[in-house]
Amino acid sequence: MSGGTRVRAALGLGSNLGDTSANLAEALARLSATPGIDIVARSSDYRTPPWGPVPQDDYRNACVVIETDLAPADLLARCLEVEKELGRVRDVRWGPRTIDIDLLLYGEAKVDEEGLTVPHPRMGERAFVLVPLAEIWPEAPIGDGRSVREALATCAGRDEIMLLDD
Repeated sequence: MSGGTRVRAALGLGSNLGDTSANLAEALARLSATPGIDIVARSSDYRTPPWGPVPQDDYRNACVVIETDLAPADLLARCLEVEKELGRVRDVRWGPRTIDIDLLLYGEAKVDEEGLTVPHPRMGERAFVLVPLAEIWPEAPIGDGRSVREALATCAGRDEIMLLDD
């Protein structure tokens, strides 16, 4: 479903199972091949510690800025479809995954519907989101009156996020 108007949005991607670099690359290729989604900026990849109570390997995380004419719910649906295509199984909350794609921002829109809250409600406290997003869209408004750059300045865990050069 196409809404017609182009909107700048941000997606966060993460992987900690299998070939994490290939997982991110394949997810981005599939998103990029989707009508109505154009990737305009991609962050570097970062090694990040897992979030939540489940013991697991570190993650490879990255963010992308896209331009899209898909409505927020349709964009999320495509992200979830790509996750499923790449073998994502949702059996353990905060558990390991081949790919995770989060809709972080959709322009300056605030969306609060069943299964979708934008801006992502906890992005302002997650260094694994803010560090890569600050690289490509530092002035993006995160919905609480702060920009990505401002939120990152006071976010705990920044020193645990390591740039990958592979």
